[in-house]
Amino acid sequence: MALQCRGIRLTEKYGHLEFNCEFQAETGTVFRLIIRQNSKNREDFSVILACLPPNSSTFFRLRRYNGRSHEHTNKLEHERFYDFHIHKATERYQEEGQREDGYAEPTNRYYDLNGAISCMVADCGFRMNEPEKGQTYLFPGGEV
Repeated sequence: MALQCRGIRLTEKYGHLEFNCEFQAETGTVFRLIIRQNSKNREDFSVILACLPPNSSTFFRLRRYNGRSHEHTNKLEHERFYDFHIHKATERYQEEGQREDGYAEPTNRYYDLNGAISCMVADCGFRMNEPEKGQTYLFPGGEV
C-alpha cells in the first residue's frame, strides 16, 4: 500500500492533541487515520480508521476506538454503557438512518491511547515498524 505519511506526532489543536494522515491502497481506495487525545482527560481519546468510497467526498468511518470518557448508547438495541469501546460500521445502522459507526461494543482490550492504536493495528491488518530514533512508525514503506 502506498503511504503518504509516517510517524505519529500529535499536535495541539483546540484543547486536544491530534494526528491525521491519509494513505492509498493499491486498489486506489483512500484511507484516513485520525488520532485524538484530550489535553486534560487521558481517558478521552479516539482512534478512527475511515475510507473514502469511490465517487464520494465524504469519508466513511470503518472503526473507532474510544476511551472511557462518556456514556455510549447503541440506539437500536437500547443498550447503554460507560467503558472503553469499539465502534464498527454496520449495515443495520446505515439502513436505519443512523451513523455508519453508531454501534459499539465495550472492550477490555485497551486502557489508553497507545493500547487503542495497537488494537486498531491488529484488528485492521496493519503492522508496526520497530521504534526508530524514539519514534514509532505505523504503516512501514511498502505493503500494509
